[in-house]
Amino acid sequence: MKKLAFVTAAVALTAGTAFAQDVIRMGTEGAYPPYNFINDSGAVDGFEIELGNELCARAELTCEWVTNEWDSIIPNLVSGNYDTIMAGMSITDEREEVIDFTQNYYPPTESAYVSTMADADVTAGVVSAQAATIQAAHVAESGAALIEFATPEETIAAVRNGEADAVFADYDYLKPIVDASGGELTFVGDRVPLGGGVGMGLRESDAELKATFDAAIGSMKEDGTLNELLVKWFGDEVGTY
Repeated sequence: MKKLAFVTAAVALTAGTAFAQDVIRMGTEGAYPPYNFINDSGAVDGFEIELGNELCARAELTCEWVTNEWDSIIPNLVSGNYDTIMAGMSITDEREEVIDFTQNYYPPTESAYVSTMADADVTAGVVSAQAATIQAAHVAESGAALIEFATPEETIAAVRNGEADAVFADYDYLKPIVDASGGELTFVGDRVPLGGGVGMGLRESDAELKATFDAAIGSMKEDGTLNELLVKWFGDEVGTY
C-alpha cells in the first residue's frame, strides 16, 4: 500500500492542476440517514456530508452541496447540474455503463428484509423497495411482488400500513429504524450481499476529478480517519478498512 505522504502529495498535486471551475458541486439525496439527511437546522448532514467535506479539504477544493431526488440523481449528474454523487450509491456494473465511480468509501455490505410480521414471506409476498436501487432490482428477480417508491421513508410506511409484507433495503439504513420501532418492526429472512460497496459517482469525462477524490479517499483509508467516521455514524459493528 502507498505511504500516506505519497497519497497526500498526489491529492495536492491533482487538486492544484486539474480544475478550472471555482466550486465543485456535490450531489446528494438528503433523505437516507445516516448516509445523508436534512438536519433540524435544514442543512444537509450525515456520514457522507462529513466525509465529503473532509475529502474536499484534503483535495484543497471548494465544494458546495446540492440535493436531488433519487430517481433523477444520475441523469442530473450527467447533464451537469452537479459534479459528484454522494448518496449511498452502490457501485454496480449497470451504473458504470453510464457514470464512473471512485474507489468505495463504504465497504460492500448486506441488504435486509424488515416486516411487522416475524413469518413474512419475502420470496412470494409483496416487498417494497426504493425505485432505481439494487434492492429493487433484486426483489424484481426474486419471485416476490415488487412495489417501488420514490423515497426510503415511503418503503417503510408501506410495511407499516399493510401495503407491503416487507421492505428490502440496506441493513445499515434499516437497523436504527427497527431499533426505534419498539418491537413493531423486525428483521426477517436472510441478509443478502449486494453491490461493490458505496462510492462517489462522477461523469465519465471527469477523469482528473475522479483521480483527485480517489487519492483523498485513499489517504483517509491509510491514516484511519475513514474508519473513525464509519464507526461514528454506523456503530462498532460496521465493516471497516
